[in-house]
Amino acid sequence: MSSSFRAPPVRSSGEIDLVELLKSVWHQKKLLLLVTLAVGLIAACYAFLATPQYQVSVVLRPAAINDLDALNRSEVYQLPPADALLKIGAALESYDTRLAFFRANQNLFERFVRPGETLEQSFEAFNRNSIHLILPDSDKKDTLSNYVKLEMTYPRGIDGVAILNGLVDHAIGREREQISADVSVIVQNRLNELKGKLDSARSNYNVEKEAKIASLREVDSLRRAQLQDELAALRSQLKALRSDRISQLNEAVGIARTLGIQKPATPSSFGDSDSAGAGSLIRTEVNNQQIPLYFMGVEALRAELAALGQRRSDDFTDPRVAQIAKELQLLAANREIEVLSARKNEDVFLAGVQPLRAEMTRLSHLNTDMVGIKLVTIDQQALEPLAPVKPNRLLIVVLGLFGGAVLAVFIALIRHMVLVGGASTTGSTPTVLSRALSDAKSISGAQP
Repeated sequence: MSSSFRAPPVRSSGEIDLVELLKSVWHQKKLLLLVTLAVGLIAACYAFLATPQYQVSVVLRPAAINDLDALNRSEVYQLPPADALLKIGAALESYDTRLAFFRANQNLFERFVRPGETLEQSFEAFNRNSIHLILPDSDKKDTLSNYVKLEMTYPRGIDGVAILNGLVDHAIGREREQISADVSVIVQNRLNELKGKLDSARSNYNVEKEAKIASLREVDSLRRAQLQDELAALRSQLKALRSDRISQLNEAVGIARTLGIQKPATPSSFGDSDSAGAGSLIRTEVNNQQIPLYFMGVEALRAELAALGQRRSDDFTDPRVAQIAKELQLLAANREIEVLSARKNEDVFLAGVQPLRAEMTRLSHLNTDMVGIKLVTIDQQALEPLAPVKPNRLLIVVLGLFGGAVLAVFIALIRHMVLVGGASTTGSTPTVLSRALSDAKSISGAQP
């Protein structure tokens, strides 16, 4: 007798019936609806009760080339438009610039000041959370031009437009003042350098002038000493010549007295003295020899000796003495030295300083006030926003409803698992055994 008894398949406790699970969740639709609506209501309350956050921005772009032409053509300070934009961007990002604006305009930041915090602590919160600097991405090649963008997020009740525009104007103003200070310092340094070169040229000129005067005086002193030596030697020579002449005259007087020559005579007339009474004669004598001095006669020789004895100076006997006196008188005053010493405006005579003077004149008339210079172009000023950027009420409500639905399904699943788990632990084994016995009886009764 064969038996065809087959036990019905028993579902494992680890398997999940998805259809039954969905039915169980659907049977708890009231719970789903209540939880979803509750969470959505909480999200809606937050969306409509939260403080609205607004956002404003300022976009800066490089200035035109002609706006910085006056500064760049000064040959003192070079600032291309792109570098000027970077300087303004660095100033806007500077902690010191922002803090200075915060301190100078505390009435605009009253809402940011918290009780019990210092001014710097309140500014730190504002600087960290509310304001951001955005620069163009250098990796993107489709950027038309450089720009600097400054964004500010602020709650209702704060004049964000005034704060952001004021901060930009403050940063630009500080950079203008800094550039003006830099230009002034550079110009002053160059003026000092040029003045130093001019003083050096003036000092060199004075040294050269003093050296030239000293050289001229030295030459004059040397020439004067030489002339004086020559004059002393010449006077000594003339005195010696006079002494020699006196000696010669004394000798000639002795000879003439011996020969009895009282009056000037000639050798031929002296030879015919014996026949002097014969008649009047006129003689013409041609002789290329010098007539001895004693032929002048005693009277003439004594007269010359008397004159030589009474002579106090021999200077007139030689024209060279007068020439030396003339030269000494000319050396008494050097007119070139007088002209050099009498110069009033000596800068006129400085050599090679004309370019220095021209540069000093140009720098002295250079305008170092950069108040009117345009460093950047404000492409977009901060304007009053039409709507807040946060919170996004619709998005918050939708996310709240979605989150509530997810939470409701999760709660429903937990409830189902709790209920199913309790029922399986209390009555799952007897039900299976009873079903198995009844099936076995029905099968055995159906067999012959």
